[in-house]
Amino acid sequence: MKLSKRIQEMQHSPIRKFYVYSNEAKKQGKKVYQLNIGQPDIKTPKAFMEAVRAYDEKVLAYAPSEGIPELIDAIRGYYARYGMNYDRGNVLITNGGSEALTFIMTAILDSGDEVIVPEPYYTNYTTFIGFSDGKVVPLTTKAEEGYHYAKKEAIEALITPRTRAMVFVNPGNPTGSVLTRDEMRMICDLAKKHDFFIIADEVYREFIYDNGEMTSFGQYEDVADRVIIVDSVSKRFSACGARIGSIVTKNEELYSNLLKLAQGRLCCPTIDQVGSVALYNLDPSYFNEIKAEYERRRNVVYDELCKIEGLVCEKPSGAFYITAKLPVENAEEFLIWMLTEFDDNGETVMFAPAEGFYGTPGLGRSEMRIAYVLNEKDMVRGVELIRLGLEAYNKR
Repeated sequence: MKLSKRIQEMQHSPIRKFYVYSNEAKKQGKKVYQLNIGQPDIKTPKAFMEAVRAYDEKVLAYAPSEGIPELIDAIRGYYARYGMNYDRGNVLITNGGSEALTFIMTAILDSGDEVIVPEPYYTNYTTFIGFSDGKVVPLTTKAEEGYHYAKKEAIEALITPRTRAMVFVNPGNPTGSVLTRDEMRMICDLAKKHDFFIIADEVYREFIYDNGEMTSFGQYEDVADRVIIVDSVSKRFSACGARIGSIVTKNEELYSNLLKLAQGRLCCPTIDQVGSVALYNLDPSYFNEIKAEYERRRNVVYDELCKIEGLVCEKPSGAFYITAKLPVENAEEFLIWMLTEFDDNGETVMFAPAEGFYGTPGLGRSEMRIAYVLNEKDMVRGVELIRLGLEAYNKR
């Protein structure tokens, strides 16, 4: 039997493929600090479950393909608090941000069309673009420069007649980098000049530190027809299992065609939408404590990383990830060694090797991403284990 060339060319998750080693370490009685995946330990707001428990319809029916009106209005209200005004016909509910991105790529790409993606990038972008037989065009960044990518000359050098979009997470995953208003303005101007879409993945929007200002591409009205915002309850409200995302766009033609895809998959889960209404209706003060918690974690993680001789890393400005260059040739080999041969008092650690976050072959081989989604004490211990492991690994 023959499988498609497209599916065979897709990679398995570069994060999850190491679980076999982690699981074996646990079977051996080791404690493994999981710094490899962005699953927050922050409690999901009680309002979600309270709304679900209060749901008392006699029949659990299909929801509208575009999403239930109550959730669409709650999302509109959320954006309005940031000065962005949308109609109901601008918001499409999806099964998480992943389906949102799959829908978008399906709607805008023909075979061979190109999407500029700053690397290292969220690994599933390769999958989403590959679904539509598109091509990832990597915009390379460097650890030594804090993984900053908003450079006009570098972006323009990659633009071709096949360029259909530029996609990025802001604040960033896996790097934690944050675009300034001037950088966002520059990207908007390039999108107008060269006629491409801006796919703004803003699922970490509130998590900007050091008194930084929250921004969104939805605030630039002159490019409203080419801005596509991807959003989700997963990280913002620590509700990853709810699988509720959204596409927000003022491009009526795009929305109409995205709706075809939404109708084809019928609807998103009704119960999860009901719970998500309560999340989006939370008072904005909810984010104050959560953001402060993540900022504290970032600070202790960065301070601990700075104790590692030879490590290259800048303090990230947002989200809850840090990508750093390790003093090793191959971070994957080091991780496997950490999980199979190393422990300190019965403890070891799991991080995400960063090579899989790159589209350019050979890049990122010595880099890692860690997610500061555990409490401060565990984060400090996790990074300490990386330091102790490196000392032992490089002495072999």
